Amino acid sequence: MSLSRRTILKGAGTLPLALGNFGRSAMAQTAAAPIAGTETPPVLFVHGNGDHAALWITTLWRMESNGVPRDRMFAIDFTDPLARSDDSKPEPNKSSTEDQRRELGEAIKELKRRTGASRVALVGNSRGGYSIRSYIKNGGAADVSHAVLCGVPNHGVFAWDDNLGNEFNGRGPFLRGLNEGESEVTPGIAFLTLRSEGLDKYAQADGRILGKPGIPTGITAEGPALKGATNLVLGAVDHRETAFHPRAFREIYKFIAGREPDRLAITPEAQVKLSGLVTGTPGGVQTNRPVTGASVEVYRVSPDSGERIGGAIHASQTGAEGRWGPARVDPSWYIEIVLTSPGSPTTHAYRSPFPRSSDVVHLRAAGPLRPADAGAGAIVIMSRPRGYFGIPRDVVLFDGKEPADVKAGVPTDSATTLRISAAEVGRQVTGLFNEERIVARAWPAAENRIAVAELTY
Repeated sequence: MSLSRRTILKGAGTLPLALGNFGRSAMAQTAAAPIAGTETPPVLFVHGNGDHAALWITTLWRMESNGVPRDRMFAIDFTDPLARSDDSKPEPNKSSTEDQRRELGEAIKELKRRTGASRVALVGNSRGGYSIRSYIKNGGAADVSHAVLCGVPNHGVFAWDDNLGNEFNGRGPFLRGLNEGESEVTPGIAFLTLRSEGLDKYAQADGRILGKPGIPTGITAEGPALKGATNLVLGAVDHRETAFHPRAFREIYKFIAGREPDRLAITPEAQVKLSGLVTGTPGGVQTNRPVTGASVEVYRVSPDSGERIGGAIHASQTGAEGRWGPARVDPSWYIEIVLTSPGSPTTHAYRSPFPRSSDVVHLRAAGPLRPADAGAGAIVIMSRPRGYFGIPRDVVLFDGKEPADVKAGVPTDSATTLRISAAEVGRQVTGLFNEERIVARAWPAAENRIAVAELTY
């Protein structure tokens, strides 16, 4: 795919909405009307492969800013969020499609119990949409009012005759089972799919993202669309932005609530409380299993230098449930969260202000130093959990330069790494992504410390 800077910037600036060109069946449903009594149903958010509930934090804030009560929403943390290579063969700390379906069912049951609602709305990103569809297909339809599938590879990331046991294979038994029949949705449930106009790395015709450049995947940009659903194209958004971009929020809210949102901006709270889960990566595998005995400290820092302003405003140690907090902060403060987790580098996470409270400020320690880090005085990472860096779509500057380790074209990279000399330890490093700017400090790698400028938007 050849994309000029002008084409990409035009698409990103306007983010046009288009109905998916998926035949007449794409028009089978219209935007759902509100549930009887005009009350928006409880909403359960479902994360993707290797992720956790924290990715939904800006969506939860926008929902709250539009009047949805916090206690009528829930974001699940799958215990083992990474998929197996073969769905039928167990792997340590990885999950099958059945594991995910079962855990989602338990979360739905709990949200219904807590709210007294008979049905809930489900919103999923990427692999999270698989568990939603599987739950509905296998007897759970009566519990669900709406299913919103954001960037879900509904027809696979690839469609090949080999590796049929992989759940992302469109020719494998899992996806063939979900997609069989004239309609690919379940009657009585309002289905919405949101997709990118060509910039979703998991909806590409070429196998480059799979390490097979030049080999057709058998999938196109229309892969996330479903026969029988309302299928919308959001424009030049990437795979994660199909769920977490403000443009995606507008469609999610409108479809579930039956009306336009009052605002896309997040309304700040006067007092902010932050808490979350500390999770581990046993054997290098991302999990949402709690870590016991991790220490968390929170500092207010200067937005211009990243230097600490005073002592710690919060300090705690996790127990068996892995919870940290609550930390009380001002909604205008830039902060540094220091995580000391057994067996991992001490991680200094620099964050933009938190405008609202959240109990899903989850923390994972940075991975161990790698051979490429040998000889570096300090390691600083800029991370974007809710999207990818798109060059030339976005302005991406790290320490004053466009990162060399971020590939241009279809956005595929959500992190960039800077290695600096021992003589530069302690200096500030600025990360800039469009309008979000974070200043971190370079901590000594010799002390097994890594700094992360973690973007919120």
